[in-house]
Order: sequence, then C-alpha cells, then structure tokens
Amino acid sequence: MIVLNILRYINGSQKNKLKNVLCINRIVRSITTVDTKEIEHLSTFKNDWWNENGPLAALHVYTPIRVQFVRDGLVNAGVEVQNSALPLEGIKILDVGCGGGILTERLARIGAEVTGIDISAELINIAKEHVKLDPNISGKVNYIKTTVEDYSQKQEGLYDAVVASEVLEHISNQELFLKECAKIIKPGGSIFITTENRTFASWLTLIVIGEYIVRLVPFGTHDWNKFIAPHEVQHILDNYGCKTKLIHGMKFNPLLNQWFWSSCTAVFYGLHAIKQKEINA
Repeated sequence: MIVLNILRYINGSQKNKLKNVLCINRIVRSITTVDTKEIEHLSTFKNDWWNENGPLAALHVYTPIRVQFVRDGLVNAGVEVQNSALPLEGIKILDVGCGGGILTERLARIGAEVTGIDISAELINIAKEHVKLDPNISGKVNYIKTTVEDYSQKQEGLYDAVVASEVLEHISNQELFLKECAKIIKPGGSIFITTENRTFASWLTLIVIGEYIVRLVPFGTHDWNKFIAPHEVQHILDNYGCKTKLIHGMKFNPLLNQWFWSSCTAVFYGLHAIKQKEINA
C-alpha cells in the first residue's frame, strides 16, 4: 500500500509538472511576435535576396513606392528637408523585419540613419555583407538580430520613425508587435505599415494567382489568415497612442512592372500613423 501511494504521488507530481510546462509554453507563445515557420521559410531565400531577377524580384520592384511612402509621409508630418538629394538626412529610422536589407539600404541612400532588425540570423548576415558593398551608406546602417519586443526594452522613444513593411502578415501576435513598435517611436514620430488586407480579393490575387498560377512570389509566402484589415491596424495603434494620418491603397501594373497609389485597399495598403503620447506598458 505504501509503495502504491508513493507511485501515485510520483505520477501525480509528474502530471503537475507536465501541466506547468504546457502552461509556460502557452504563455511564451502568447508574448512573442516570432513565427518560427515563417522565419525558416523566408530564410531559405537568403542566397537570392539581392537577386533582382530571382524569386524575390517582386519585392525589389515594390521598394520604390515603399521609400516614397516613408519619405513623403515624414515630410508631410513636418520633417524639414535641408538637402533635396538627402531628404531624410538626420532622421533616425528603425526597419523592423528588415530581412536582407532591401528597404533599409534604400532609406539610407536618401539620408536616413537606419537600424534594421530581424530574428533571422541568416538574413541579418546577408544584410551586413551586402551593405559593405556601398561605402556611401555603410556608416548609416546598422543591423541587429533581435525581436521587436526585446529591442523596445532598451530603445523606447528613441526613433523618429518605425517602418514595418510586409511584416505584419508574417508574425504571431500582431497586437503585441504594433504595441512594441509604438514604444520605440518618439512622441510626434511616425509608424509606417505596408501589408495585405484580409479580403476575398487578396486571397484570389496573392495566393491563387500570385503563388499558384503566375508564381509571382514563391509558394507558401502568404498565409491569408494572417492578413489584417486597415481598420484593425488603426484600432490597435489608437490603443497605443498612435493616430492614423492616412491609409493608401496600392496596385501593381504588370505591363509597366511598376507600383502605383490607388483608392482601393482591398489587396495592398500602406498606413501612416503618428504617435500622440507615451505608451503605458
């Protein structure tokens, strides 16, 4: 009987330990923005990241309008341009989810001091190596392997702008992600989001046509369930002290191989918000 009771105690203790481990795992998952499957998928393109004719060609073509969005948004928000060739000179920008640095470098070329962060070690290494090829901007760019939630702990309120371009649809816990981005911005600073709307049109255009038929982007790049509507992003940012200034639709013309602004936000959109107040943890 004594032995049986001991075994029951041990068995019960092990079950409690297992429950505690499962509980801890659930908590950890809920407080991170990292989706490991997404990181692994995107990291497979590390050797093709800077190949403008490779599998990420669409991202390269998309970059000019993203740069314009950030540049014009900051100017409209009151940034004074001293040098037309370097309109963002002296502006401190954080590029969250920078990948191999395509957008990061382009922002640095118009004068910004840019820090790119990403959780993929492979992509950060690619970005670090590529920026060395251009001595004109290498001193303006810094790359760090980290998550936005870890980075915000030491960099709260230090950046003029945060850019999260084509990132929201690849992460877990979008509300936490936007909250941490808002922490990093100075009062009066800007946050720029480009992402995909969660509509039938986006599913048809990006996944059915873009991935399966035309193969404009690699298969598995998008998860429609992670797409997010503009009003949802706006609502989250409102909760963390960032007032939406504008929402742009964007469209791609395959004949011209070029992106244009559009009044339609059913598929692609950009959102610019300005931080109004400090963020409470």
